[in-house]
Amino acid sequence: MPKRGKKYQEAMKLVDKTKLYDLKEAVETVKKTATAKFDETVELHVKLGVDSRHADQQVRGAVVLPHGTGKEVKVLVFAKGEKATEAEKAGADYVGADDLVAKIQGENWFDFDVVVATPDMMGVVGRLGRVLGPKGLMPNPKSGTVTFDLEKAVKEIKAGKVEYRLDKTNIIHVPIGKVSFEDSQLSENLKAILGAIVKAKPSAAKGQYLRSIALTSTMGPSIKVSPSKAVE
Repeated sequence: MPKRGKKYQEAMKLVDKTKLYDLKEAVETVKKTATAKFDETVELHVKLGVDSRHADQQVRGAVVLPHGTGKEVKVLVFAKGEKATEAEKAGADYVGADDLVAKIQGENWFDFDVVVATPDMMGVVGRLGRVLGPKGLMPNPKSGTVTFDLEKAVKEIKAGKVEYRLDKTNIIHVPIGKVSFEDSQLSENLKAILGAIVKAKPSAAKGQYLRSIALTSTMGPSIKVSPSKAVE
């Protein structure tokens, strides 16, 4: 383990490692322990009792956070004709087709956070699978990023829609806001995402579904949350 800085050591003193915090206390503590000079992101980490290697135990989806993420999200849309115009009007940052594929492949350009595509463009987008896939940027129908309703997709993403998905260790990592948010805003965002994850429980999942929940800020320590108290 790398040696942590003085601020981190001080922040750790405010966290009881043996305790499972309730939601309110966890939010208060994560804000108290965020000592960086910038407005840190608050992240939620949820370990699930599923096995992501099995297709019938995948957990992924998207939810619009009531108070957004506090981050300006840049949206790239693959569309043509009327649909391209619709995306532009909805506020997409970049709209195109083969020209964007060439820019990404040729210039290693990734000045965007979310990629949306109309279903008829997926053949074109598929050529970028190797570069978009590992970055978690590949459009997917389950997260609402492969759709003909571009206006709705773009507006929801801009309003604070976040995608959640399991990683290889069966953990979901998702931002729920900024340290500068009110406690109530972070709590409501957290409840919205946890509610969505609980609803997405696969029927094949056995035993305890929410194994562990933790809140962290970008530079701060991890605060363990009681799974039973988090979804009350």
